[in-house]
Amino acid sequence: MSQNRLFQYYKTAKGQDLELLICQDSKEAYELESVAKFFKQDVIVFPDFRATFGDDLRVYKEELHELFSALRKYYTLKKKPLVISPLKTLLFHLPRKELLNSTIIEFGTKIEFKKFQEQMLFWGYSFVDMVQVEGEISFRGDIIDIYPPSSAMPLRISLFDDEIEQIKYFELESQRTQKDELESFELTPAFFSLDEEGFESLNERIKKSEFDSLVKDIASLGLWHLGENAISFLEGKNAKLVRNLDAVLVDAYALNRPTLSRECFNLEILSESDDFKEIAVTDIHALLSVHKDKKITVIASNEAVVKQAGLFELKNIITLYAPYILNILSKDELVVSLNKQNKIKRRRKSSILLDDLKSGDYVVHEDYGVGIFESIEQTQILGGIKDFIVIKYVGDDKILLPVENLDVIDRYIASGGSVPVLDKLGKGSFGKLKESVKKRLMEIAGQIVNTAAARELIKAPKISVDESELIAFQKLSGFDYTDDQTQSINEIITQMSSGHIMDRLLSGDVGFGKTEVAMNTIFAAYKSGFQSALIVPTTLLSAQHYRSLRERFNNLGIKTAKLDRFVSAKDRSNIIKGLASGEIDAVVGTHSLFDLDFKNLGVVIIDEEHKFGVKQKEKIKELYHNVHLLSMSATPIPRSLNQALSSIKTMSQLLTPPSQRQPVRTFVKAYEEKLIKEVILREIRRGGQIFYVHNSIDHMPIKLGELKAILPELRVVMLHSRISATDTEKELLKFEAGEYDLMLATSIIESGIHMPRVNTIIVDGADRFGMADLHQLRGRVGRSNVEGFAYFIVNDKETLTDDAKKRLLALESNSFLGSGSVLAYHDLEIRGGGNLVGDAQSGHIKNIGYSLYLRMLEDAIKLLSNQVQVEKMKVDIKLTISAYISDEIVKEDRLRLDIYRRLSACENGVEVYEIQEEVIDRFGELDTPTKQFFELMVIKLLCLQVKIKSVSNYGQNITFTYMDEKKESIKANSKDDDDIVKEVLGFLRAK
Repeated sequence: MSQNRLFQYYKTAKGQDLELLICQDSKEAYELESVAKFFKQDVIVFPDFRATFGDDLRVYKEELHELFSALRKYYTLKKKPLVISPLKTLLFHLPRKELLNSTIIEFGTKIEFKKFQEQMLFWGYSFVDMVQVEGEISFRGDIIDIYPPSSAMPLRISLFDDEIEQIKYFELESQRTQKDELESFELTPAFFSLDEEGFESLNERIKKSEFDSLVKDIASLGLWHLGENAISFLEGKNAKLVRNLDAVLVDAYALNRPTLSRECFNLEILSESDDFKEIAVTDIHALLSVHKDKKITVIASNEAVVKQAGLFELKNIITLYAPYILNILSKDELVVSLNKQNKIKRRRKSSILLDDLKSGDYVVHEDYGVGIFESIEQTQILGGIKDFIVIKYVGDDKILLPVENLDVIDRYIASGGSVPVLDKLGKGSFGKLKESVKKRLMEIAGQIVNTAAARELIKAPKISVDESELIAFQKLSGFDYTDDQTQSINEIITQMSSGHIMDRLLSGDVGFGKTEVAMNTIFAAYKSGFQSALIVPTTLLSAQHYRSLRERFNNLGIKTAKLDRFVSAKDRSNIIKGLASGEIDAVVGTHSLFDLDFKNLGVVIIDEEHKFGVKQKEKIKELYHNVHLLSMSATPIPRSLNQALSSIKTMSQLLTPPSQRQPVRTFVKAYEEKLIKEVILREIRRGGQIFYVHNSIDHMPIKLGELKAILPELRVVMLHSRISATDTEKELLKFEAGEYDLMLATSIIESGIHMPRVNTIIVDGADRFGMADLHQLRGRVGRSNVEGFAYFIVNDKETLTDDAKKRLLALESNSFLGSGSVLAYHDLEIRGGGNLVGDAQSGHIKNIGYSLYLRMLEDAIKLLSNQVQVEKMKVDIKLTISAYISDEIVKEDRLRLDIYRRLSACENGVEVYEIQEEVIDRFGELDTPTKQFFELMVIKLLCLQVKIKSVSNYGQNITFTYMDEKKESIKANSKDDDDIVKEVLGFLRAK
């Protein structure tokens, strides 16, 4: 309770000039800000900077940017506002005013390019080829992209020679500029506004630092070495503690070794009395009626909110239109807010980029099979220059693939990440392999399509629920639903009440609220007189879900049961009878639920859907052929599989994290016993548990001995793939019950385990893991509203490859929620490997790769569903023109490759020209070869439309060959590139 204390202070301590108010955390800071604003105070709120002294600051980049912006604003205001700050933020010395200077960039002014680049380096900006997060800058010819930390969006500056010709905001997702031009903007430093001397001096101090970080630079350790350029923000301020924070302070000192002395905190605590109380508002009308004789203020964000609350007569009531929440009752006054807690908006995007394709990657060509992508190579063909993709096969045989045909290859992915066997060119063996896979796929597709068709003819159970009852049930959850959850529930109930069988897939990351959607589905079924079955792949999950169902449903009279191999024979018999008689309303279990008799089953829910193969899922559909089916998956659904199933399945997605979820702090550290001990003890101190990932089964007993040597009392369970499934599940249940402190395991914990009490993970030998694997492992912690910590341990930072260092730095810098969204979908979709299509299919996937397998499955389903399917045609373009995306325009290979891939996937000329417009927007005016490449892509698409299989020229003479071998010839004005392109386009557009 803190709002009442500050309210009382402003009411009773008039004339006192409070400058600094210290509280516990961000939540409390924003609550206090509401009180100060109610009393018309100017306020600045500092973020909750919870670093440990000496930590790698990259992990806290977001809070630091927020803190520096708040400090800058404070320094520049003549009339100093009240600062409200969490205690831990004030434990350290903060940068002086001189280090946070900004500059104004204006339209029409001149930029000394080299000098400006140096200034941005000294100001802490990271130089990148594509700006994605705050503190990054990109120089591309006459275009500068920059994302100042204080700006809501990144900015694009267009230069004419050295003069600023245009300033616009641009969108991160699309990289496209907005329409409105800006006259000027404030350019703030990414860290500190240093000159060359200050930069070199700080860097020297950092190089000698005793602190451990992956890279010793200003971004990692700058704040800890500012020396005389830092000040104590507490000094000379009229400061007060909002309440006794001694416990927080003791903990802070234990962990942070701060730079301020304890004496600084001998501050006065705001007093509290029963005269001012914080109240919870349940019935606004009753509250106003009871206190009608007091001075009443109603706070609402706008007039519509007042009307929504049913308040139309506001006699003797002060209405204050403001966005904050404040509910206070005193002897003579009532302040009440109609506003609801705002959900946190997460707008930031990640700078992690896993390229779709890079040199050395295995690729699958749909005609030639598995090869290795080597490079983009420029070659002169028939007098014109073009870009080709070089793919290597067995015996150093190579093919040159024109970049306009990139859609015929995809990155190779196999289940479990196994290394593929390269194919031989010219043997025809890959064609035979494809045919055998196609035959098997036709059988699977046939089962899928037949089941779907049979279900369409069945009369479905009509499941619906009264809206008021559903809302009342949702309120029992104790939290606000995300918009995605509400939409998914509405879609499910609408479909179940339609009279048609539902076959819906619900996709969403772990912790994004799929179980709550399932509970709404079960509740609706119960209200319509139907039973529900929830099928899960493991007994651990069934135990987890059973507890959740029991807690929510028992008080509502909905009877639940659990059926798995740990249930006794007697209980099993009683549950089977209860389901047959209708006495049990909902049951959760594993494969034990196959082949059971229900009195009135209405809906079957499959959780962790990606863990069941297609054949298993089809068996469930056959067994429960006349009931609604809801499949839930925590794996992002691959695009190709989604397309393959879209004709016979509906889909809902949960993309928004719950507002109380916190990001996982990620650190990269060298192995040190002292560090491991400190990390484990900190988690145990706060009542949590730890995952320790060690991927060598043979070496695991030694690692167990090392842990026991440093912490003899530590309760450790060791799990890996050589331990039987039964023993593993028993030990997991014990761990979940809190009988162990730490689980030493291989990466088997990567998927499926949801343990809210485990909030620290240590990954040994992190440099030997892929980025996607590390991101998935990090996702095992921080699943509730408790902050999670991930420690990626490397044995020797000095021997790390550049790639490994970049990968680990990117993960450390991007630990906020949703940062996995730009990890290439390939790396995420394979979680669960071949399970998406059944274990028996993993051999086929290994041979032809995951992407091609799914593409062929899609084709088979479309064929059997009688959907119109145009046979894929290819166009051979042999024009003597220079057409390629110039490396003068797009300097980075990976960005050129990305544009080539997107262009090869275009289906019409409009899409090509949209990408061309975007490239001009991002990279500036195009040169001739680049313009001609875009026209070449349009030529290819127009040829496909009119069934032309090749187009070639000899001098001015141009020949078109149709699929039926018919030929047509035309003549250009000259043999120049632009005349050839113009004539070909004119001919095709006239068709």
